[in-house]
Amino acid sequence: MKKIVILISGRGSNMAELLRACTQEQWPAQIAAVISNRPDAAGLQYAQAHGIPVAAVDHTLYRQDRAAFDAELARQIDRFEPDLVVLAGFLRVLTDGFVERYSGRMLNIHPSLLPSFPGLKTHQQALDAGVKLHGSTVHFVTPTLDHGPIVLQAAVPVRSGDDAQALAERVLEVEHLIYPRAVRWFVEGRLALQSGHVVLTPPEPQWFFIGEGA
Repeated sequence: MKKIVILISGRGSNMAELLRACTQEQWPAQIAAVISNRPDAAGLQYAQAHGIPVAAVDHTLYRQDRAAFDAELARQIDRFEPDLVVLAGFLRVLTDGFVERYSGRMLNIHPSLLPSFPGLKTHQQALDAGVKLHGSTVHFVTPTLDHGPIVLQAAVPVRSGDDAQALAERVLEVEHLIYPRAVRWFVEGRLALQSGHVVLTPPEPQWFFIGEGA
C-alpha cells in the first residue's frame, strides 16, 4: 500500500479529485496527509472533513529563508513516510535540495503543454502567443522550474473569444481527468524513468485531446 502526501495552496480541486479517485477506483494507496503553505487554505478543511490528516507550514514566517521553509516542509512531509509527493496547486518555488530529496517520487501538474509556457499566467501567455491548442501536463519534478520528464498531457482547443478565465476553466476540467490517472499509474508501479523519459508499462495513451464536442 503506497502512501501519498498532497501539497496545496488553495481550495485544492485537484486534491479533491485525487481523493475521490483513490477511494472509488480502490487504488493500492492511501492519501496519508494534505499539507499547505497557507494555514487558511480551504483545501485543508475539505481534507479534514474526509478524514485525512492535515498540516500547514506558513510560508510568511520564512520570507527571508527559503531553505528553512523547505526544511520544515520536508520534516512535515516525512512524518507520513510517503512513497509519492503530489503538488496540486502548490504555489511555492522549491529549492534544489528539496526537489532532489524527493527525486523520482514527486509529481506536479502544470496548466500548459510543457515545455511551452512555464511559470505563471500560462493561459494569458497562450492567448498572447495565438496558439490554437492549450492544455495541461503532469510531470516529474526536477530542479528546473516546470520541467522534468512528462508523464501525461491533455490538450483543449483555444476558442475564438476566449479570455484567460474561460481558458483556465476548460484546462482545469482536463486536469481533473489526467492527474488521477497519472498518480494511479505511479502507485500501481507502472511508471519508470529511463534516460530522462517516462516509460509506462503496459503502454497506453499518454496524451488526450478534448475537442469541441467533449
